[in-house]
Amino acid sequence: MKVLLLGSGAREHALAWKLAQSPALTKLWCGPGNAGMAARWECVGVDVLSPSAVVALARSLLVDLVVVGPEAPLVAGVSDALREAGVLVFGPSAAAATLEGSKAFAKEVMERANVPTARWELFDDASAAARRARVWGPVVVKADGLAAGKGVVVAGSGEEAEAAVRSLGALPAGRRILLEERLTGPEVSVMAFCDGARYALLPASQDHKRLLDGDQGPNTGGMGAYAPAPVLDAKGLEETGRTVIAPVLDVMAKAGTPFAGVLYAGLMLTPDGLRVLEFNARLGDPETQPLMMQLDEDLLELVATCASGHLARQTLRVHPGVSIGVVLAAKGYPESPVSGDPIEGLDAVKGVEVFHAGTKRVGDQIVTSGGRVLTVCARAATFNAARDLAYAEAEKIRFAGMHYRRDIGKFMTG
Repeated sequence: MKVLLLGSGAREHALAWKLAQSPALTKLWCGPGNAGMAARWECVGVDVLSPSAVVALARSLLVDLVVVGPEAPLVAGVSDALREAGVLVFGPSAAAATLEGSKAFAKEVMERANVPTARWELFDDASAAARRARVWGPVVVKADGLAAGKGVVVAGSGEEAEAAVRSLGALPAGRRILLEERLTGPEVSVMAFCDGARYALLPASQDHKRLLDGDQGPNTGGMGAYAPAPVLDAKGLEETGRTVIAPVLDVMAKAGTPFAGVLYAGLMLTPDGLRVLEFNARLGDPETQPLMMQLDEDLLELVATCASGHLARQTLRVHPGVSIGVVLAAKGYPESPVSGDPIEGLDAVKGVEVFHAGTKRVGDQIVTSGGRVLTVCARAATFNAARDLAYAEAEKIRFAGMHYRRDIGKFMTG
């Protein structure tokens, strides 16, 4: 198969790395890709938010399949346009991707599907939301729309919640504001490959959203992750499929908007049982990077069967051991990342995979071009071994202002 992969982050680099292992792959294009992807595969310029541009590119390349990585093209209707053009595509329709594009819509679907979630209220007026937030006190404040992983504030007081409402309300994604009950317990990510009716579960994973060690500092797009996450065992994974993924697929199908792609459930394991915090309509970043290291499946075959509606329900095969990914971030991330700094030491790294995100090539030099620059991923038999390897190799990489958390998977032993 000839495949076009849309996206330019470390998630897409990891997907390309895994797709390239399939004996069925004859050609892979990455659009637009990054410096790491361009070193191995052909990268093509394309506006991934333009359905017509993506369709034109897919037709000109005579591709057999398009894999959509990020959420924004899905919400923009890229998958719909490709399907209308007769191009096989892995990624949900814009209507189905509203599960991520609107937190309020996701909550409504959860209610119809009897999926356990936190108590919530929706506001179309930021002033009304701010007044309610001050009364509510400790609460989670969420912008309804897409905010690149930065549309959620966990407020510890009424004053902090009110300030969060006003801050998020100023964003394009914050035209509507959700206030949500603040739950307690460990968070875990469960992602399922879906064909509209059936699903296959990836192992549970955990990411680290806060910028600094000890879960301190501002929220980010994610500073690292590991898989599998032992906090959710095989029984818990099966329960998530049965009580969360399957009911949502059923509701979406009955509504005439079947979900075919990756359904990502962000869970909290509370004292009263699992609760869904949010849905995403694609694979997570940075969770995808270690998950692709763990996956013992032909990814191309898997996504092609989902795209064509012929997935066999299963729990996916994974390699033994553990994979850990550590994100190396640019100076100033997340508020104002600096670009253009040369990256040194990539050639010295051994025994791990380095997935690029915010990188580009300028002449003979790879330089930074975004906030999260690289993800260093290691797989080993134990948490300790994987963590030690990832950090040892990360230390070989250098660029001005480079920073990263040093406690990814720290509390996992063995």
